[in-house]
Amino acid sequence: MSEIAMTGAEALVKTLENAGVERCFTNPGTSEMHAVAAIGRAETMKATLCLFEGVATGAADGYARIAGKPACTLLHLGPGLANGLANLHNAKRARSPIVNIVGDHAVSHRTLDAPLASDIAGFAKPVSQWIKSADTADEVGQAAAEAVAASQNAPGGIATLILPADTAWNPSSTGPAAPIAPTPFAAPADSAVEAARAALAHGESAALLLSDPAMTGEALELAANIAAATGARLYCDTFVGLMARGVGRPFVRRLPYFAEAVEEELKGVRHLVLVSTKAPVAFFAYPGRRGELTPEGAEVVTLAAPGEDALAGLRALAAVVGKGPAPVRALPITPGLPSGPLDPMKVGAIVARHLPEGAIVSDEGATSGAGSFVHTAGAAPHDWLQLTGGSIGQGLPVGVGAATAAPDRKVVCLEGDGSAMYTIQSLWTAARENLDMTVVIFANRSYAILKIEMMRTGAQNPGPATLAMFDLSRPDIGFVDLARGLGVEAVSCETAEQFNSAFSGAMKRRGPFLIEAVMP
Repeated sequence: MSEIAMTGAEALVKTLENAGVERCFTNPGTSEMHAVAAIGRAETMKATLCLFEGVATGAADGYARIAGKPACTLLHLGPGLANGLANLHNAKRARSPIVNIVGDHAVSHRTLDAPLASDIAGFAKPVSQWIKSADTADEVGQAAAEAVAASQNAPGGIATLILPADTAWNPSSTGPAAPIAPTPFAAPADSAVEAARAALAHGESAALLLSDPAMTGEALELAANIAAATGARLYCDTFVGLMARGVGRPFVRRLPYFAEAVEEELKGVRHLVLVSTKAPVAFFAYPGRRGELTPEGAEVVTLAAPGEDALAGLRALAAVVGKGPAPVRALPITPGLPSGPLDPMKVGAIVARHLPEGAIVSDEGATSGAGSFVHTAGAAPHDWLQLTGGSIGQGLPVGVGAATAAPDRKVVCLEGDGSAMYTIQSLWTAARENLDMTVVIFANRSYAILKIEMMRTGAQNPGPATLAMFDLSRPDIGFVDLARGLGVEAVSCETAEQFNSAFSGAMKRRGPFLIEAVMP
């Protein structure tokens, strides 16, 4: 890029590169053409084309979770951003650093109310912790540097930079900006550490509840040691962004999804210590049931709030509780090889048998995914990515992003058939980039979770017309045909023997592959 005639778009890209951003997931339009051209000439940042904005935003989330640093997106105006909001909601809940670059009409064109004019900042506000429109080319470099830093500020999340078309094509006299260091996370107060120590002194009547980023590495080890030293139970939230699991790693009990199961799990807990999370609540309101799931009368103590330095808090707490017995760790367990018609537990057993060390699992299996989670507790060490915000359509894009961030690791996507259809375009990107990603589709031909929720909410006895709204048959979705049409080799399996052959083979080969696991 010429420093003399640098455009705003070129200043943007160079600033992002200077700040260490290496990947841009794109779905651009006319207003972004100068940004597209600048990215095409980038020295270190690479672009990945996605066929739907929800794939781009979900892939940026998966990339950030595994790489531990921001990816950026390039989206077309307000409607393009709106198409990506569901997975930005999930990314916000995962505290994933993402820099959204959203093109806008030229500043002079905004007053004309063109058909695609919209309130971009209004769309961005619910999911963004930083928003700015760079309305002159001279502002772009500094704004881009601020965006990268803001995405990594506490608690970690989404920075949205709005880039008008003329800002991108006009010359920039200021050029790229130097990187800005993110604001360090604040360490918990000494009083919080002491309150946590006192709460955990009650042993079995106490529990630790963890969330991101305390589910990997040193933080997880410290939490496990603290639990062992104090006799406290060790839990994590139902959905976390990144969880280290498998043989030799600390064993953490995951809170169940259903409210009554959480209440049963936490029965007897009188002192609950929170690490980078809040006290558990039900996902939805139900007639006649509590929304808050902490046992009534229990003391709730926050060691580290979301956005505080959880690792520093755990280090301080570990120092004052001292050493205890060795923490509980996952033992190697190889499930028996099942046979006969497939069901979720049989799929899970086979996945656990063949999952390679270092694998990354993107789990959006919904009602069918529990078997895989249970069986893989004793599988080879791996990382598990979950549906943090509950907005379905995350699993495949997050897998794309994870495979992009870690091309040397096998990625396995466990995907419900209904959820898969939200962002099935992900398969095309996986094929185009030759990502090492195996997709397992649980084909139960229904929104099975909604059948359960229909009963749990106490809605009146459903008839055929109601149940039809949860039915994904008539016609059955042909996932093998869909995958092949998007460039991904695929097979369909109805028995455990077929699935074992297909999945074990997929773990030994590279590249994208899809297995339709047909449930009876």
